[in-house]
Amino acid sequence: MTVTAATPIEICPGFDPRPGITHVVFDFDGTLSLLRHGWPDIMLGMFLEILPRRTAEDEAALHAELHHEVLAYNGRQTIHQMVRFAERVTERGGQLREPQFYLAEYTLRLERAIRARSQRIREGAGPDSFVVPGARALLERLHGRGLKLYILSGTLEPYVRQEAALLELARFFDDRIHGGHEDPTRFSKQMVFDRILREEGIPGAQLLSFGDGPVELHHTKELGGLAVAVASDETEIGSGRVHELKRAQLIAAGADLVIPDYECHEQLVPLLLGASV
Repeated sequence: MTVTAATPIEICPGFDPRPGITHVVFDFDGTLSLLRHGWPDIMLGMFLEILPRRTAEDEAALHAELHHEVLAYNGRQTIHQMVRFAERVTERGGQLREPQFYLAEYTLRLERAIRARSQRIREGAGPDSFVVPGARALLERLHGRGLKLYILSGTLEPYVRQEAALLELARFFDDRIHGGHEDPTRFSKQMVFDRILREEGIPGAQLLSFGDGPVELHHTKELGGLAVAVASDETEIGSGRVHELKRAQLIAAGADLVIPDYECHEQLVPLLLGASV
């Protein structure tokens, strides 16, 4: 692994620029939008509050285990995390509840934060208060080169569209905004990736993706594309620091590059597409 001297871009073994990139896929939450910033802490807090304890359980170890699992499922629809949590509760002899019960409680807690942040934007805080640093400049740069940009999120699609509009990001993507479905059997990121390649008639080698979850990076690499891990340390937005657990999981998923945010966009785009860009 190497980090360039002038930027926080970590270059993983085997990386080569791709001048032939034509289509770029972005995850949304944590990759472009910060409206749901802190969602892992909200989810983890709920899990720790509800989960029955075993005798003399090591709380620090339990916290670390749950945190790792929460991030490992990042990129899938949230119901998958709730299914696993419901299994944990049952394994420990807790009250049997459907995953949808936990999903509803988590959604209620998360929506409080989203409503407060959305209101701040409407009251004049400005959309960039809740956009990953440098993301708008990167989108301008890629859009200006004529690349076709997509949003692909596990969050339910109506919310993704609404939030992309609120953050004034929707214009970069036209109608190419794809989100989850209430029926999880009708949506997966792999299904959308496959559809993009099929409908656009392109090979995977022309695909570039940005994400903060293992799912989108893994699928991109399976298809032969280029994958950039956005491993922000969300405890302090704009710090330029990488979250080490995210970094490890995203490298394991096949990341070609690791960045903390997009403030390095001036160096990042030529690195990805070739020095002549």
